[in-house]
This record gives sequence, structure tokens and C-alpha cells, in this order.
Amino acid sequence: MTLIKSISGIRGTIGGSPGKGLTPPDIVKYASAYGTWLKEQSVKDSFYVVLGRDARISGEMVSSLVAAGLSAMGINVDDIGLASTPTVEMAVIDKKADGGIIITASHNPGEWNALKLLNKLGEFLSAEEGEKIVNLADSEAITYSGANSLGKVRQAEPFHMQHIQKILELPLVDTNAIRQANFKIVIDCVNSVGGVILPELLTALGVDKIIQLHCNLNGIFPHDPEPIPKNLSEICREVKDQGADLGLVVDPDVDRLAIVKEDGTLFGEEYTLVAVADYVLSDKPGNTVSNLSSTRALKDLTEKYDATYYSSPVGEVNVVSEMKKRDAVVGGEGNGGVIFPGLHYGRDALVGAALFLSHLAKTGLKTSQLRNTFPDYYINKTKLTVDHEFDVNMLVRQLQKKYPSSGIDLADGIRIDMEKEWIHVRKSNTEPVFRIIAESENEERSEVLVGEVTDLLKAL
Repeated sequence: MTLIKSISGIRGTIGGSPGKGLTPPDIVKYASAYGTWLKEQSVKDSFYVVLGRDARISGEMVSSLVAAGLSAMGINVDDIGLASTPTVEMAVIDKKADGGIIITASHNPGEWNALKLLNKLGEFLSAEEGEKIVNLADSEAITYSGANSLGKVRQAEPFHMQHIQKILELPLVDTNAIRQANFKIVIDCVNSVGGVILPELLTALGVDKIIQLHCNLNGIFPHDPEPIPKNLSEICREVKDQGADLGLVVDPDVDRLAIVKEDGTLFGEEYTLVAVADYVLSDKPGNTVSNLSSTRALKDLTEKYDATYYSSPVGEVNVVSEMKKRDAVVGGEGNGGVIFPGLHYGRDALVGAALFLSHLAKTGLKTSQLRNTFPDYYINKTKLTVDHEFDVNMLVRQLQKKYPSSGIDLADGIRIDMEKEWIHVRKSNTEPVFRIIAESENEERSEVLVGEVTDLLKAL
């Protein structure tokens, strides 16, 4: 059993003993701590929170406990039911709510769930705010409301059509071009909320030929739900067999987007953001941001448009903070997470899909031809469970010794920068593992770099 408290929220496996997994007492405790924090943000008579969830099996149970915990704090709840993470973020903004909670463990397998916590801007809480909530939960300095002051839980209307409409209203989303392109698209939504909202978005964009894989809402994931190459063999075959123009894959809460080319090979999750950024920058050159674990192709592309690229630590809240600081026109993470401030400051696979399809339609290129317009870098990723505390300073010294002419960045774990290649070692925010990521212009070289650092980390 696992319980992780990080900038990505309160995340854990369902069941087990309190404090060891995401159990009912833990769910109520952290929902109540969030409610306490929320009420400390301003002096007012009433507060209200938007609540939504993905389709995983435990979602209804977790959501009902969160709603009860907030109600016990005297906080009103608008429960919009099944909803993507970006949809809940948009709903918080539109409804002028005091905050929001999304019940989703994103890319984690079905035995996991989580509470993703939002502020009144529909954005994830900062590390400091998250730490405050954890401290409140641990201290049990929580006061519940009396019987006459309980919050009301309202089953609100779904918000996905409002989300779609706001995407359609974006000047860069060209529905006429998409309709005229007559795309045939295969989608895989891993039997979660993407199965509702992605087909509706594509239809609204003018796509008539949609082949749906795993678009039920039963929450039973047909494969590991993380949209990475080893999990996407089925849709790759289907795109090629159906003669489709492309495939689109989303994770359970629809904040990550992977693309399959017409030949049944992957566009590359790192290049989802690169392609969308190319389209945005072609209209309005400006600064871009991605995290330290993302491809340098975005930096190359940004400089081609005479703009400046900036990096941030891993985590959506960190990327958003840097984007605001740099007034970036587009940003995100190399895991397929696109953040377009023209809509909202949150990873959003739906706006990513709309902008990508607009770009593809207006270029008149095939998906593979569009991918070939970007520089080629090869990224290799692995993860390693570390069961004991070890001397991070020793790891830094060993890496400096092994790569003496490289730059070392300690902003988020350890990043080693070399000419046209880099290595990043960091503790995961969402799993009890260390992530080891390397990128190079040579595929074999990226594998070698990951292997070298993995061996070194194991030795320590």
C-alpha cells in the first residue's frame, strides 16, 4: 500500500490501513484539511468548491467521501460528476468557485486514486500550500461545522460542453480547415472520461470519421493507462489497418495527449508540445516553457522564432509559475501535457488536440511529414525503486566525476547538461521511484546514458 503527498496532490493505492494507503479516513482527513486551508484564504460567509472525477472504479466512493468532508466543514460543493482534469479547472474559473478537487490518479493504474487540489484560479496549489494542507491534516487542527451550518452538496450539470465551446472560440482553432481536411481519426480513451469528451470535441471540430477504442466509462483500463509507447501497440495497429490519418490517445483524466502517425508509428509524446508550440509561435512568436525532463527540441524551435525558451522543475504548478513569470505564449511538459494560456493555465489534452489538428489541416501535410519538420532527439526513460535513504551529495559528486565537462543543475533532482544531450535524475512526485531520463541526438547513446546512471544509482 502506498500514500504519496506531493505537489501533484494526495495520491495512493486504495485500501489497507489508514496512513498506509488512500483509505476513507485519509480521504476525509485531507479533504477536511483542504477545507480548513480554503477558509483561511479569505473572510467570507460561504465557500464553495467544484468537484469532479475520472471514471476509475474507486472514483464514486472517493468523491462521496470528499464531498462529505467538505460539507462537514460548512463548504458547499458543486459535484459535476465525470469530468476531465482540465474541465474541472475550467469550471472553477467559470463558476468563480473558491477552489476545486479532481478525483483522479491520472496515469497511475486502476488501484490508485488521488485528490488533485485547485485554488480559486483553477490551478494546482503551490508546494508551500500543499505542505500547509499536509501539516493541517497531520496536526488535526480542524474544526467541523455544526448541524445547522453544514455545506450543501449539489449534483451539478456536466461541464464538458462548456469546455468544448471555449476551445472552439479560440482564434487559433480553425474548424473550417479541420472539416475540409476530412480526417479519419482513431482514438483510445482507456475507458475513462475521455470516452465522452474527446469524441464530442472532434465532432464539434468537424471530424466525421472517428474510430473509438475503449471509450466506455466503466473505469476498467484495457491496458496500462499511461500513454507511452509500450502501452500503445493496439492503436498503432488500428491506425494503420484502418487507413486513418492519425490516432489520438489520452490518459484517464485527459491532461496528456499522445499522437500516432498514419503509418502506425508514434509521433512521440515529447513532440506533442513541440508541434502545438510550432503552430502557436507561427501566429505569435513568444517565450516558451517546459520542465527539465522535456526534449530540447522545444528550445531549438523557440529560438528559430527568435524567442526565448525557459525550463522549470517537473510538475504542472512549476511550469505554470515559470510561464507566468516569463509571459510565455505556450508551454507544458514532455509527457504530452500542453498548457495554452489563451484558454487556461493547465495541461489540457483537448485544447492540445484542437490546436494540433488545426496545424495539421492548415499545412496539408501527413502526420509523419509534419513530424519530420522538427529536429530529431531521442529520449530514454526508466525508473528505479530506491528502498533506502542514500547520500544525494555523493551521487552529485559521482556524476560530476563521470561527466567532468558537463553543467550540473540542482533545481529539481540532478540534471547534467552536455552538448546536444542531457541526463535528469529525480524523485517522482507520483510514484515511489526515482526517474532517470536522458536525451541525445543518437538513440543508442540515450540508452547508454540511462544505463550508466542507473548502474551508478544502484551502486549507491
